[in-house]
Amino acid sequence: MKCLRGMSLWFCSFIFLSLLAFVPTLYAGNDVLGEIELVGDTKVEKSSGVWIDRQYVGYLHELKGAKKLLLLPGEHEIAVRQDGYMDFLQKIAVRPGEKQVVHVKMEKDPRLQMPQVTAEIKLDVIPRRAAVFVDGLFIGHVGEFNGLGRALLVAPGKRRVLISLPGYQNFETEIELVANQKSTIKTTLVKGGSVEGNPMGQPDSEEK
Repeated sequence: MKCLRGMSLWFCSFIFLSLLAFVPTLYAGNDVLGEIELVGDTKVEKSSGVWIDRQYVGYLHELKGAKKLLLLPGEHEIAVRQDGYMDFLQKIAVRPGEKQVVHVKMEKDPRLQMPQVTAEIKLDVIPRRAAVFVDGLFIGHVGEFNGLGRALLVAPGKRRVLISLPGYQNFETEIELVANQKSTIKTTLVKGGSVEGNPMGQPDSEEK
């Protein structure tokens, strides 16, 4: 460090030492949180929804980069859900500044019974990463049911649809469908809301 002309050597040394003392505080926050990386081998795992301490945070494949999971130290519960599969549940102890990898494997729910007759719902919703719930059960994110050849197949009758994403207001609607009917839900979520716990009473695995 060069001192400006007229400054004493003592004064310059004081400034230099003060800066050195300040630098660690700028990066201290990076060492407080722990990182959790969720890894899934198949499309089923990658498209499954993730809850941390009963709070929906996104679908597995998007939780990286700017959306990576950084958690406060302590014990946290991870839940991964997909329609037609058993919930993946794991408790993990997060340590400051440490990265842990959790391998997620979804197992088919043997109790699942596909309806013989279905109706079709297309979702034209922004953001495409928002979670979709039908009759209180998580069935995927919007991007899975949007575009050519993509739609949500449900049993005919009255269906309750919730679209939810942290940081946005929930969108909820009821739709009455007959067999083989095709319908489209179109909306843009409004910023400013949040997902409270388990949207629409999303059950834990032991309650399903």
